[in-house]
Order: sequence, then C-alpha cells, then structure tokens
Amino acid sequence: MRAVLADGSVVTVRSLEPGDLVELEHLHGALSAEDRYLRFFGAPSDTSINKFLRGLVEPSGAHVVALGAFEGTHLIGVGHYELVLPEVAEVAFVVEHARHARGVATLLLEHLVAAARQRGVRTFVAEVLAENSAMLQVLRDSGLPHEAHLDGSSYQVKAALDAGEPYQAKVGDRERIADVASLRRVLSPASVAVIGAAHRPSSVGNAVLHNIVHGGYGGTVHAVNRSGSVVHGVSAVRSVADIPEPPDLAVLCVPAESVPAVAEECGRCGVRALVVVTSGITGLPDVANGLLAAVRRWGMRLVGPNCLGLVNSDPQVRLDATFTAAGIPAGSVGVVTQSGGVGIALLERLGSAGLGVSTLVSAGDKYDVSGNDMLLWWERDERTRIGVLYLESFGNPRKFSWLARRFGRSKPLVVLRSGSSPIAQRAVLSHTAATATPSSTRDALLRQTGAIGVDDLEELVAVVGLLSWQPLPAGPRVAVVSNAGGLGVLAADACARAGLKFAEFPQVQRELADLLPGQASARNPVDTTATLDAATFGAALEIVLRDPAVHALVVPVLRTAISDPGDAVAGAVTRARAAGCDKPVLVVRPGQQESVRPLLAGTSQVPVFADSALAARTLADVVGYATWLARPSGAVPDLGGIDVAAARAAVVAALDRSPGGRWLEAEEVQGLLTSFGLSVVPTTLCRTEAEALAAFRELGGSVALKVRADGVLHKARAGGVLLGVSTVAQLRAGWERLREGFGARFGGVVLQPMVEPGREFLVGVLSEPSFGPVIVFGMGGTDTDLIADRSRRLVPLTTRDAREMLDELRAAPGLFGPDADRALDTGAVVDVLLRTARLAELVPEVVEADLNPVIVTGSGVRIPDARIRLEPRVLGDPFLRELGG
Repeated sequence: MRAVLADGSVVTVRSLEPGDLVELEHLHGALSAEDRYLRFFGAPSDTSINKFLRGLVEPSGAHVVALGAFEGTHLIGVGHYELVLPEVAEVAFVVEHARHARGVATLLLEHLVAAARQRGVRTFVAEVLAENSAMLQVLRDSGLPHEAHLDGSSYQVKAALDAGEPYQAKVGDRERIADVASLRRVLSPASVAVIGAAHRPSSVGNAVLHNIVHGGYGGTVHAVNRSGSVVHGVSAVRSVADIPEPPDLAVLCVPAESVPAVAEECGRCGVRALVVVTSGITGLPDVANGLLAAVRRWGMRLVGPNCLGLVNSDPQVRLDATFTAAGIPAGSVGVVTQSGGVGIALLERLGSAGLGVSTLVSAGDKYDVSGNDMLLWWERDERTRIGVLYLESFGNPRKFSWLARRFGRSKPLVVLRSGSSPIAQRAVLSHTAATATPSSTRDALLRQTGAIGVDDLEELVAVVGLLSWQPLPAGPRVAVVSNAGGLGVLAADACARAGLKFAEFPQVQRELADLLPGQASARNPVDTTATLDAATFGAALEIVLRDPAVHALVVPVLRTAISDPGDAVAGAVTRARAAGCDKPVLVVRPGQQESVRPLLAGTSQVPVFADSALAARTLADVVGYATWLARPSGAVPDLGGIDVAAARAAVVAALDRSPGGRWLEAEEVQGLLTSFGLSVVPTTLCRTEAEALAAFRELGGSVALKVRADGVLHKARAGGVLLGVSTVAQLRAGWERLREGFGARFGGVVLQPMVEPGREFLVGVLSEPSFGPVIVFGMGGTDTDLIADRSRRLVPLTTRDAREMLDELRAAPGLFGPDADRALDTGAVVDVLLRTARLAELVPEVVEADLNPVIVTGSGVRIPDARIRLEPRVLGDPFLRELGG
C-alpha cells in the first residue's frame, strides 16, 4: 500500500518477503555506528544480525510481523513486532539515517498497530535507550496511551493499542500534514509540462495548454510534442528529458498505449506529480498496470486517468489545467468530481449563480488522488469555505467517514448522490469499472458524517448558494410570508414535504394584525395581500424575523402593478442584520429565469429561487447539517469485557475446519458474542434425547427448545422453535416432534432458559464490498419481516451514532421517547450496538451477523438467538489501507 511521509514524498509499505533480504542487509549494513548501537544496544556480530534479518523475511508462524517502507525498490525503513505474550508484542524500528525525521518510523508504527489489533494484540512494549530521543518521541507522539519507566540506561515503554478517537485524531493530523505536502506539487506546482500539446486546436493537449497559458498561470510552462515547435507561444520540446529542470507537474494528453512509457520517463526525470487526462486506460489491464507501476516506482502522485484535469484559482497560482471552454469562475467552493462532464456542468451552473471554485479536481478513474485527499487539502485551505464531491464510488469509506466528520465540524460538505437506480449503477460501472455505491449504505454514511446529500446539480448549486450567502439556521422552524396567498400555501406545502416545522408566534400575529389590511392573514403562512406597498411588506418581514420562535424565513413574492415586495426584502434583511438578527432568508420569485440567483442585501446576499419546492428542499438540507453540527460529536468508547484474543482464536479454529467460510454453530456463536461482552442467553447443545433431559434438569424451570438441522438458519420460520417447555413430558414430546418434522436433517436440539418477555429488536452486521462492515438496527422477532423499519451505520460506531440509530426508527417515539408505552433500557441497547460494531471492526471475517431477537426490557438486554457467517479475510486496517482512498 502507498503512503505519504511528512515531507510529501510517497513510499510503499508492505510485508517483508524473502526476496527483500538483500535490501534488508544493505539497510542494516549502511547503519552508522551510533545508529547500530541505538538499535541493537551494542555491536552485535554479523552472524547474529544475519540470523535476525532472516527471521524478519522468513518469519516462523504469525508471532512475527515485519513491514518495510520502500522508495521505489529501495528499502528505507523497517518496523516489526514479535509476540512475547498472547496479547503483548515487542516492537522495534530501524530507519536509514538519511531518512530520519521524515516520519518513516511513525508511519510504520501506524501500520503495525493496525496489523496487531486485527490479530488480537492489545499492547506494544519496547526497550529504548535513554539517549535514543528520536524513537522515544515517536512513541510519545503516536497518540497511543502509553507509559515509560527508566530502568538503568534504557526506558521500558508500554503502549496500549487503543485505536479510539484520540489515536485516530493523531493519525489524521499526521496524514493531513503529509498529504497536503504531497498535494502542493499537484495543486500549487512551480512548473507544469503539457505532454501531447499538439498544434491542432481540436486536440485535448492543445486546449489544456491554452487554458494554462491564457488563464494567467504564474509558474513556468513547458510543452512537449513530437514536432518540437511553438504552441500557444510556448516553445515545445520533443520529450520530458529535454526540459532543463524537471517540472513539478506533468499533464499527459497522449494516446492510452503511450501513457505507461511517458509516465516512466516523467518519473525517471524527476517529475513528482501527474494528471492523466487520457481515457480508455482502465479497460486495458496492461496499460493500467504499467501506469500504476511507474507511479509507484517513482513515488509520484496521480490525478486520473480519464479526467478533465484540475484547477486552482488562488491568485498566487491561477492554474487551469483542464480542457473546459468557458473559463473558471473563482470562488470559495472546492470541488472533486469523478465525471468530467459533471465538472463542466457544475462550473457553468456555479458561474451563472455568481459562485466559483477555489480548487477543482477531476478524479476520473481515481487511481490515486481522491475526495479523501481533497478533504485534507480543503481543511487547511482558508480560501475553501465549502466542499463539494461527486463520487460514483467510495474507495475507502471508513477513511472518508473519519475525514468528513472532522471536515464538517469547520466547513460544510455537499455530496451529489449518484447510482441510486439499477440503470444508473450500470452506467457507473461502465464509466469507472468500480463497484457502484449501494444507495442506502451511502446515505447512512452521509448522515453519519454530517455531509449534505443532494440529488441533482440544481439542488447542489442552491445548497452551495444558501451556505455561501446566509447564516446557518438555529433550528427547523420556518415562517412563510407572501404577498400572494396561493404562493404562500404552495411554499408551506413544500416546507412540510421537506420535513420542516412551522413556527407558532401569537405575539407576532398581534403585531401583524395591527400592521396589515383587514383581509390579510397574520397566521403562519402569512398572507399580506397583493395590495400591500413594499415598505409595509418589509416592515412585516422584520416583525417576523425578530421572533425567537422563527429559525428561517421563506418569502414567496409576486410583482404587481401596485408594488414589488421583492424590492423591500433587501432593506428588511439589512436592517435585521444590523439589529443582530442572524437567520437565513430565502426569497421565491416564480418565473425568474435562473433557478437560484443572489440578491444584494447590504453586505450580504439573499438567495432568490424560481421554485418554492427547491427553496424548501434546500433549506431542509441546510437545517439537517446545522442540526448535526449542533449535536455532541460522540466518541468511539473503550468498552470493557472484550477478549479479542479469544475471539480471534475461535475464528481461526473455525476457518481451519472450513477454509472457505461457513455459518457458525450455536455454541460457536455463543462463544464469539460472549468474548465481546454481549449478553447471550446460555445455550446447551444436545445431540441425544438423554443429553436434552440432563440439560433440562440442570437448567430447571421453563426452557426453549430449538432444532439443529442441516440447512436450517431461520429456525422459527421453519417451525423449529418450541417455547415454554416446562416438564419432562413436554420435553420428550418436543424432541419427538422436531425429530419427525425435520427427518434426516435433524441433528439434535439446543436448550435455553426462557427469558423475561420484552420488546424485540434486530441488530445485524453486513459486510458490503464497497463499504466494509455495516451495522443494522430495526424491529426484531416477527416484526422483522412485517415492518421495514431499519437504520444503518458504518463502523467505527460512536456513542452518538448508536443513539441516533434508535431515534431514526419510525417507531422510535413510542419505544424510546418520554411517551413510550413501556420503559426500555436504551443504554443497554446502545451498548449492544457498540459491541456489535466493535466485533465487526476487530473480526473482519464476520461478513454477516443476525442478532434476532435482541430482547429489551426496562432492566437490560438478552440475546437468545443469533447467526454469524465467517469468510476468510486479508487482515489490515482499512483506515490505513491506501493513500488517498
């Protein structure tokens, strides 16, 4: 996997293999005497070092994990751990002296933490010489809870592998610094070369060079083509090697078959970043692999292929490396789009609305630079106030979740949804050769991160306009004031459909009644009548805006021969702002040509919409973001009572017996859930009637009798569950009934004590190819199939996520609200969700789980039945899975 160091250079991090021994020996052989002393506490013999190195590239068993950081094929650092106890491993690092202070050891530590946690390791220990301040600093700055004790001449360091919020925040901070450093060569290059800058005006390379030259780019421009003549005033050379100084960025506009060789030449000459505009590469595996090999070998960043290019409107840069025709409107909106066509349309729409972009990256087939990278860039870019993404697939949803949540705390993020219909999903597949995003999970991801999801370009531009021109609403209560009663009613209907609430304002009604004509309506929606003059209409708006019950104001207006109330809006908003009123105002003017345009109101602008439905939908989108922003962020808690080592051992044993994966047996399910502290009802497996009788007598009281039969997963649906068995006679009769009912498939029964009745829910795990583990919560028991009432979230799950999953059920007010029919232990439900999410996170082999029913009472939770399916998985933390993602 590729990753970025603190200085922005790109390396590959992977497990060491026997073929790496020569590089490993070279790395250690080149260590200075001081570095060798700090690493090995002295001067070990060559024989002992050679034996140690062979143990890194040929580890015996899973007790040693060794990772290397490579610049191209050159090994610059190694980190490894070795188990000393089942949950404790000793960790150590060595880094090439010339690469010190570039974050190599820190990067290796992060990847070792991910690998160790997946294998059940909970603690790293290290012995570090007191004078090895650099390594001590790496451990101190890691974000892991740790302690260090001086013991003679060395420190004994112990670090808990807690991957909670503080650690992830540290990882995110380090990644942001490194990623931004690497992206400077992409977005703020000192020099750019266009390769394939042909003379033909119809060629893409000619258009890209034209836009760079005539867009006012402040750096050095180079042109490369086979003829070597002048294009757009730039003297072209025949190859990149002929450029005196290697450019920071090269834009490739050459035929697909030529791309790998050109990329290789760029890397060899010292180019640090590529934009590959060329299409058709992804459908040619040899070409695609050749491009990727060159990028990885030379540590280059890559935008594309199959892309429109990129833009940075910063006055100090002014780079338009695209083939758009209309120019780039400068502004404060950062854009990433996977579709060049969507990018062009969005630029035109933003420009017509008086908005513009700070940066635009057309990711195309998204081999490297992605939306996750740009979130990191925008977070530090003061010129970017709003982020916009159009993505047809998520490369690393878990990483996006972490980054988008943090980004959304300071700047809004708007995501244009795509691929919701089967036809659209087929189009996405043909365009990007990527897995289309399942819409329900994608929408859960957006809710989880606070991102604003929109369905078309019109809504996107409207949301960006409202966010750019007006303050955020403090709540969902809206007032509608119109000079045309019918327009007001239509706007009110649109607001109701969008989920907005209507403000009640008795005092305002009295003030409006004194101000407005007798035939006017002072109730919300307010109808001032069409005969009202503009000044009085403006005064009415100010009265409504002053009321604290109103969070936002929608103003549908029509011009008449008597007056144009729209003229009064700007003055009313200006005066209200001067008086300290900080509420969004949206005007609706049916019939205007633009779907949304700005109206100047003092130092601010008011959005004017052509349609009340768009205005209401836009306001609801922004209210949702403001509501998310106002809530506590939540945290991934450190849950007690979790035995990862036992869980991993159980999974390894199960997959040893069934390498391809399978549904677990009841006793295996019970062991796995218990290892994560979930309150499972004790289960006793009985293969014979005599065993069932003995278990029944031991349990005492009333029991549930459940069949074990080949191919039967839904026991209750198949008639394989008998409840309330309380006598020996009933047990014998039940055994016989199940044995006869299931015939040759019958393999015995499981017995469980009956539990206190309660409300039944479902908690599930589904590992989706595009997203990883998804947690599902909904109505359980017999309601599962009758009532499609579910909420979904991706791991990792925060306390806030879990609580919101409860509140999102349509039945939530009657279950968990203050007026619930019966008191339920909501804290226990939240705990089950969090523990199930941790199980899905730490045991990625769990590809499907169904805890149903989860029985909830006023005093806790019990889980009498659950199913879990395992599949073999490649271990590794997807948060650190791939640069960019």
